[in-house]
Amino acid sequence: MKVNRGQIERALDQPGTDIRLFLLYGPDESGSAALAERLARAMGPEAERIDLEGSAVGRDPALLADEAAAFSLFGGARYIRLRSAGDECADAAAALLDAPAAGNPVIVLAGTLKPSSRLLKLALAAPLAMAFASYAPEGADAGRLAIGIGRDLGLRIAPDVARRLVDSTGGDRALLTREIEKLALYVDAAPDRPGEAGHDALDAVGVDNGDTDLSRLVDTVLSGAPAAAGAEIDRLGTANALTPQAARGLLRRVALLAQLRADVERGRAPEDVVEAAGKTIFWKEKPVVARQLRLWTATDLIQVHGRLLGVERQLKSSQSAGPVAAAAELLAIARAGARRRQA
Repeated sequence: MKVNRGQIERALDQPGTDIRLFLLYGPDESGSAALAERLARAMGPEAERIDLEGSAVGRDPALLADEAAAFSLFGGARYIRLRSAGDECADAAAALLDAPAAGNPVIVLAGTLKPSSRLLKLALAAPLAMAFASYAPEGADAGRLAIGIGRDLGLRIAPDVARRLVDSTGGDRALLTREIEKLALYVDAAPDRPGEAGHDALDAVGVDNGDTDLSRLVDTVLSGAPAAAGAEIDRLGTANALTPQAARGLLRRVALLAQLRADVERGRAPEDVVEAAGKTIFWKEKPVVARQLRLWTATDLIQVHGRLLGVERQLKSSQSAGPVAAAAELLAIARAGARRRQA
């Protein structure tokens, strides 16, 4: 059956015999992995975890049901994690759901599945299964995610700090979690001794001080600086950091600009619009955002958004030409911005 986030989180936090299979799929694979960790915590540190690969289960459809029904070697809790799963696992999943009994929960990490997927259709139709799709958080949802992760660690994060964290990690949930964990350690925060992380802490330990900083790429491309953008693209490519997360960072900035541009086109000055946004924009970024608001019209931003979606697809491509095509498109956007600056 299809469930929402609250339902899947509650079920993973308190697994019972009423659900045999949890199918976690969708483009945000780090989000699915984070959900899988909830089951691991619920089962306890002494639980035995059995890792299976989709290819192995595809060759032996009885394997999954057999492992789900088996007892732990040491008599404790036991669960199965099936990775890299696709439609080759559909017969195994069907055998598990049809088995007379299955004492150990199974969590399936499947990545993106088409609506026509046999595995997905099976999980959606089965009362003993839960299916949940993870998508990369965007905009306010991403900021709330950062604040929520911090809260679980005893760390208070202001909205402008949360936005900066999201931008610097490209919205990647796993990387975002690691950065917030670093901040919690830095300020010595924990659930029993809450602390607060400000921009000074982020300046000290944040990912945006390192070689994989994405904010400079966002600023140079959308500020119409092709030479500087080219240097950033080369640097990120050398560090293997020109990834889909980089495109998502640009997409988030374009979404912010489109939202603010509506007020500019009603006659307000870009600087006033940015200032009115308050802490949703980090104070150091406000001059850059104001310049970008002057540079791009609402129509331009729609076009740029469409081209950036293409960049994201290219960076997700397994073909070797994907990053090359993405880099060329980013430079084309930067050159278009430069022409607008000179007009």
